[in-house]
Amino acid sequence: MKNKKAFYYAILPIAYFIFSLILVSVVFGVLKIVLDIYYRYNSQYGGTVVDAIKFFMLFRAQTGLDRNLNYLIIAICTFVTYFLFMRKTFVSLAKIVEATNQMAAGDLDKVIDIDCKGDTKILGDNINIISRLLKDVTVQERKAQQTKADLITNVSHDLRTPLTSIKGYLGLINEDKYRDEVQLRYYVDIAYQKSKELEVLINDLFELTKVQNNSITLDKIEIDLVELLNQIIFQFGYQFQSEKIKERSFFSEDKLIICADPNKLVRVFQNLINNGIKYGTGEFLDIYAYKKGSYAVVDVVSYGNPIPSVELPYIFDKFYRVEKSRNKNDGGSGLGLAITKSIVTLHGGIINAQSDGEKTIFKVMLPLLDKKIKNENKNS
Repeated sequence: MKNKKAFYYAILPIAYFIFSLILVSVVFGVLKIVLDIYYRYNSQYGGTVVDAIKFFMLFRAQTGLDRNLNYLIIAICTFVTYFLFMRKTFVSLAKIVEATNQMAAGDLDKVIDIDCKGDTKILGDNINIISRLLKDVTVQERKAQQTKADLITNVSHDLRTPLTSIKGYLGLINEDKYRDEVQLRYYVDIAYQKSKELEVLINDLFELTKVQNNSITLDKIEIDLVELLNQIIFQFGYQFQSEKIKERSFFSEDKLIICADPNKLVRVFQNLINNGIKYGTGEFLDIYAYKKGSYAVVDVVSYGNPIPSVELPYIFDKFYRVEKSRNKNDGGSGLGLAITKSIVTLHGGIINAQSDGEKTIFKVMLPLLDKKIKNENKNS
């Protein structure tokens, strides 16, 4: 196929040139015959055409060119005709060369406008597509670099904060700057709590990196989502009681069977329930589970202290902080929702958030286990 294309491109200009030569020769021969006949029958009358023919014959006789002049005229006309045939191709190639030079210089917004058909048109269009894809890759790379810089900045800040506290209180202990054992224990407790914050941040960073780099392995099994949610809610019993929050469950009677990694999903719903406890100011936290099309849907609803609408598109970003009125000194890493979204995405699911003046809803949609697959698993 490649050899045929190469032969085609090599022979095409020659074919056009031969065609131009034949066309000019035929036209020249016919025109010569017509003018000879015209001169033979109209030489005695004169006129502009007859005078021109006489001048040409006299010029040819005096210069001695004769046939050579004919060949010269045919050659010139052949080159002119060949250029007219190939003009659009030549102009298009010149445009492509000029445009690619500009693209190579960094102008990826340059678009090649080709006014011809065939392979030259295809070449120009393909270069435009490559340029557009390269531009998109460049934009994404710049975003990635900016994200990396922001990540380093945020990590440095979040690591420095607990480290500063730990260093400060341990320094006071080291210098014996405490009144009694009670104050000593107080300093030790603060340093311990700050070290736990540091541990949470580091663990979350490792987990987020694994999830986003697809280097994490999902151990998927068949799970009854309602049973999993009941187990998680039971584990939060003490926190609900201490925060004086009443949990209300509204679960569908449908069997919500999914294929997922239970340990990873536990992390998802623990994060969402923790958020509801930390940031909700109402007396209730509601959890809904129901079927919607081919998805199992879980809504975690907290009341009061809404998320501003302008913040909603960014709450799943790494280290993104919602306005200060929602941020408590809770020892969070700022990565919980980013990890949650990554885990849900790995399971082929969707997560989003809605918030108004009354409540905030985190909605998780996970694909239900296909009945055909389920039956095959049973049969095997």
